[in-house]
Amino acid sequence: MTIEQSDCLIIGGGPAGLTAATYLARFHMRVTLVNDGKSRALLIPQSHNLPGFPEGISGHDLLLRMREHARQYGAALVDGRVDDIRRTATGFVAQTQDGAWSARAVLLATGVTNRRPSLDDDTHAEALRRGHLRYCPVCDGYEVSGQNVAVIGCDERAVSECEFLRSFSDRVTAISTVGDDFPDDLRHRLERIGATIRLGPITAIRLSVSGLEVAAEDGVKNYDAVYPALGSSIHSSLAKELGAAATEDGCIEVDRHQRTTVKHLYAAGDVVYGLDQISVCNGQAAIAAVAIRNDLSAEQQLSWPPAARQAFLSPEPDVGNP
Repeated sequence: MTIEQSDCLIIGGGPAGLTAATYLARFHMRVTLVNDGKSRALLIPQSHNLPGFPEGISGHDLLLRMREHARQYGAALVDGRVDDIRRTATGFVAQTQDGAWSARAVLLATGVTNRRPSLDDDTHAEALRRGHLRYCPVCDGYEVSGQNVAVIGCDERAVSECEFLRSFSDRVTAISTVGDDFPDDLRHRLERIGATIRLGPITAIRLSVSGLEVAAEDGVKNYDAVYPALGSSIHSSLAKELGAAATEDGCIEVDRHQRTTVKHLYAAGDVVYGLDQISVCNGQAAIAAVAIRNDLSAEQQLSWPPAARQAFLSPEPDVGNP
């Protein structure tokens, strides 16, 4: 099997991966991005908090524009899922079902997947499209201002989301996923903000004409919007296989330049610990791209065009990295 050569391989085609691809391509680096088509951004029906898009933009359209942007500067975008990655004497080799790529550096932008409530795929998609099911109060709390809102979950995360949403609406309900009551400290926090408390288990969630109906032991109640606070699955297995350090929750540990604990392995976006926002992902990707460029150029092992090599392999390779 032929192994394609790149200066940097990016794994993950969400906002972080695509931002890094554009930056690196504009640095005259050979960059390949492998995308499995499952970016969480695709679930966004309309984002209204992304700077530059006051009219809003869907996640699908945003990624389409970002892909076109990266391609314009020569980034190679490949569909596939990296199932295996290993260190070599000169960097890394990553494998998919359809091919293999060798690179001096790798950027992991593999993201996370929200844990979903019990809804079939079609209902889940329609509830998202209509704005009755939402996953990010920071992103779209404004859109539920004054509405009847519920948060599903029974831990500190769920209570924190209720507290956050209380600044947008005075009708907030916390719905436990289990039959037991909230622990005393969490119940007191909910009572302090005037939240309604419902105990599980939840027996059904159905899409209605005006929202989502949630059935529990106390009956069926309809909500304009429901936020599942059930956590997420963090896609950091490739980093762990390479020996990179991760937090207890599974987030990849990075320094202030997005470097992991493995040389020439970087990470950006939701797979690292931080605020899960597109703007944050883009910033991390830019930082990572500059670090990758500087780290590799310092070793003078890039296969750039002669004119680009003369321009970029300067005596001060740490530009951008104060």
